[in-house]
Amino acid sequence: MNTGKAGSIVATALAEPTTEAPHAQEQGIVGRSPAQLAWRRFRNDRTGVGALYVSGFFLLSAASAQLICKLMGLDPQQINQNLLDQDQVGAFGGISWAHPFGLEPGLGRDLFSRILYGSQISFTVAFLTTFLTLFFGLVVGMVSGYFGGIVDTAIGRVIDFLMAFPGFFMIIALTEPAVNRLENLGIPRLHGNTARVTALIIFFVFFGWTSFARLIRSQVLSMRERDFVTAAQALGAPSRRIVFKELMPNLWPPVIVFASNALPGYLSAEAAFSYLGIGVQQPASTWGTILADASVYWQTNPTYFWIPGGMLFIVVLSFNLVGDAVRDALDPKADR
Repeated sequence: MNTGKAGSIVATALAEPTTEAPHAQEQGIVGRSPAQLAWRRFRNDRTGVGALYVSGFFLLSAASAQLICKLMGLDPQQINQNLLDQDQVGAFGGISWAHPFGLEPGLGRDLFSRILYGSQISFTVAFLTTFLTLFFGLVVGMVSGYFGGIVDTAIGRVIDFLMAFPGFFMIIALTEPAVNRLENLGIPRLHGNTARVTALIIFFVFFGWTSFARLIRSQVLSMRERDFVTAAQALGAPSRRIVFKELMPNLWPPVIVFASNALPGYLSAEAAFSYLGIGVQQPASTWGTILADASVYWQTNPTYFWIPGGMLFIVVLSFNLVGDAVRDALDPKADR
């Protein structure tokens, strides 16, 4: 009797469709690519995400400088001497609804519009320099690391030779002759600064690609001995395919990390050289030229100094925090 009941129960259980298996499959582990895992770790970093929003805000503001100034009726070159003569500057440098960051002492030019237009030049220099540095460093580093031998030795000696030069002092010494040469070659002039911006980019790239090339070389040297490269070589894959299909996809993490840290560095470098009078000069403006002018008035008009200085500090800090968050997301085993 009990045996019959047990058999009927078993038969009923086998006959009835189960819903637990599909539910278990739905709740199962979902596979994720390394990029998805890195993005997930980055999203969990609140500091990095906040810094990314701040960086994006400054980039969007710089890209929309002309539109913003047009909507607000501001011109970075307009002289408002009448406001200075009427003593409407006050204790906060003339900050008002019409001039959110105040006025420039002496000529009375609007500080808000000058910072916006100046940030365009600063970001242009930083982005172009970062891109060209990554390009040359990536190409040279991959060639040196993959082919090795006499090619690696020759490239290594060239890199050692270039890294022996003090880049900061070389840029100071060579900028003026380079600017004159570029102008003689017919570089178009925009307030006399197109040649200066071009010279800065050239020097920044010339002295900056070597460290990145060494980083890529070390990565390629370690990867070319791994099984997936050896297997591709055994199957007769040409060097072109191995470089672009096997090595290149594995080099994106160091490229992204280097780019996220190089960008704020070049922003600071451009501001420093413009502050010293080597980079962009009047009547154009960048953060460096504004700070150079403001250093004279930091006691009588402190807002003229602290506003651009504070903005430069926030921009560089936000980009550095984004770079740290990207590094941690791509390499979670690294020490924080």
